[in-house]
Amino acid sequence: MQTLLTRKPGQKGTKELLLKYGEQLVCVRHRYDEQRRRRLKTVELVVEEREWMPEETRVLVRVAWGEKELGIKVKRAGGVWLPERKLWELPYGKVVELGLEERMVREWISR
Repeated sequence: MQTLLTRKPGQKGTKELLLKYGEQLVCVRHRYDEQRRRRLKTVELVVEEREWMPEETRVLVRVAWGEKELGIKVKRAGGVWLPERKLWELPYGKVVELGLEERMVREWISR
């Protein structure tokens, strides 16, 4: 089976499907099955959306003064102390690994 045509929402041939699925519609494809001699019109829909961040994205994490053991774990995981901000910077994947998502500062550094 081959896909020969892909249309974005609002383009010719997608208007009825756009009315039916609304903003969930990602694209409409025309696929061709040579063995069965059939053309199939398929749709791609968004069924779930949630926040996501690549694991290598560097983020800021707050570790309170006196949480020495946690500070050591963060440093061993590749964390860098930023004294002017009093925050640790480390890869998001390591934050998840250490279970520190709730300590993240909601701004991130992309390097």
